[in-house]
Amino acid sequence: MTIVIGVVILLAVIGLVVFLARKRREQHRKDQQEKDRHRAAEMREKAEASELDAREREAKATMAEAEAQRAEVEAERLRRQAQERQHDAQGLRDETLNHTRKADELDPDGRVDHQKHDGR
Repeated sequence: MTIVIGVVILLAVIGLVVFLARKRREQHRKDQQEKDRHRAAEMREKAEASELDAREREAKATMAEAEAQRAEVEAERLRRQAQERQHDAQGLRDETLNHTRKADELDPDGRVDHQKHDGR
């Protein structure tokens, strides 16, 4: 009978060890799950921050592109204005040269050398 009691006690001890080992494993699994949840939450926060940063950079790029387009439009307007003024200046030169030629033709003592007036 002592053998039976010894076997029962041994089985009880083995059962207790198995029970405690399972309980410990379960606690470790729960602790690991909590750590994983925390890491996942941190990763999500970083991803959200990165997404916001990317959207901010896209907005800045769009604004820079719009500014560049405005500058191109302004440059084209200034080029046209410069061409128009150059054309006006050339018209004035031509008109001045024409008046000078007419004055030279009218003046009996006037010069006949028109090449000095038209820059040729």
